[in-house]
Amino acid sequence: MNMEDILQQWDNYQAKEKKKQEEIKHNSVSHKKANAGPRKEDIIEIQNSREINIMEKWLRQHGTIDKDKIAEENIEKNKIQDRNYVLNMKPEAVIDLHGLHQDEAEYKLNAFVTECKRRGLRKILIIHGKGLHTTGTDPVLGELVRKFIEYDKRCGTSGHPKSKQEGGSGATWVILK
Repeated sequence: MNMEDILQQWDNYQAKEKKKQEEIKHNSVSHKKANAGPRKEDIIEIQNSREINIMEKWLRQHGTIDKDKIAEENIEKNKIQDRNYVLNMKPEAVIDLHGLHQDEAEYKLNAFVTECKRRGLRKILIIHGKGLHTTGTDPVLGELVRKFIEYDKRCGTSGHPKSKQEGGSGATWVILK
């Protein structure tokens, strides 16, 4: 049974219902006593004359599926799984900025991010050091990297590796958009 047949049956059902309503209006004179309840024969006749709504029958038999809701749930689930996967994966490329001056480090960092983006990499590691060997001034490379990540639209989420073997607070991982 296709949808066209179902709709045709629905139209026929609606027409029958309309006809019954008109008949009830024409036969509005009642020969029953006042305050008398419905007769048993009338109740049985009404129950037998009722037809099951075709659309309702079809929906009961086949059920309904909200495909949009299922698709949205799958997209959200994939986003969460994908995000967790990227956060936990090892960096695909590493750059070490130790010993570079600010301008040189910024230039190399920009070129590195451009190349990683071109290659389609998703997670990179920038080693900038903690500034322990800097004499006379505050550490500048860590601040430079932080500002670069903040203002560069290609850079997304970032953080520091958890272990000292991966760089600790002297390195920053970045997820590229």
